[in-house]
Amino acid sequence: MTGADLDDLLPDNIASFPIVPPRTPEPEGPEHDAKRRSYRTIWISDVHLGTRGCNAALLIDFLDHTDSETIYLVGDIIDGWRLKKKFYWPAAHNDIVWRIMKRARRGTRVVYIPGNHDEMFRQFTGLNFGGIEIRRAAFHDTADGRRLMVLHGDEFDAVMLSHRWLAFVGDHAYHLMMKCNLAVNTVRRWMGKPYWSLSKAAKHKVKNAVEFIGKYEEVVARAAGERGVDGVVCGHIHTAEFRMFDHNGKPIEYWNDGDWVEGCNALVEHHDGRMEILHWPDEIKRRAAEPLAAESGGAMQSAREAA
Repeated sequence: MTGADLDDLLPDNIASFPIVPPRTPEPEGPEHDAKRRSYRTIWISDVHLGTRGCNAALLIDFLDHTDSETIYLVGDIIDGWRLKKKFYWPAAHNDIVWRIMKRARRGTRVVYIPGNHDEMFRQFTGLNFGGIEIRRAAFHDTADGRRLMVLHGDEFDAVMLSHRWLAFVGDHAYHLMMKCNLAVNTVRRWMGKPYWSLSKAAKHKVKNAVEFIGKYEEVVARAAGERGVDGVVCGHIHTAEFRMFDHNGKPIEYWNDGDWVEGCNALVEHHDGRMEILHWPDEIKRRAAEPLAAESGGAMQSAREAA
């Protein structure tokens, strides 16, 4: 299938993505490469490119400071729902697409599993565009021998399955919340404070939201158990989490890789198979504190030597 064929099948405002060289090039060179964290696998989802809620700067920072053999894009990378209503595509969103495509060109395996917001790409399941594999779901074998099912997760959302119209209403309310979140964090940056998710805090306070998340996690884990795998990696609900479930006496791992709208999380597999959820705002804060700690340590050492 050619690029022209792809343009014919996509809505006009989605097919015209301005994929051009990035405004902010990816840092390169031995000094920067030495600072990159190397992982065997990275999972990210729910980026929602094409919306104002996307934390593009944080994701760019993540991509510039990590590397992996494989990266899974676990759905809702591009928000087709919002783009159909109003086209919004700032340079930073283009920079993210450029970075992912560059990874594919330099040998990283990139697997894209479309979600409900970018479902227009599901029709291309099984195809490969620019080194990016499009899959409806995938199975991943960890370095220590566990087999994980990877999927977006909207397949197990009762609202999406039974009341699709309600999902669109909820999406509208959610984006109103994101506008409030953007305003709150603009003020926090002005005050010198780190990123904080208003919507994430609200979800933890609302009983029904907590119950929905818990039920969703249980249903997804049971589906993984029925397929005979050791665990599942998904996204969709914007809640990074690790839980263990039991299915017919077998332990099932549930991993949710979070999102890049509220929590700004990624799931990573270390080279020995160990899995970890990263909260990137905390990682940036820790990285910023390292020079201060080194400077403080050096001052104390000088004081001791002087004494």
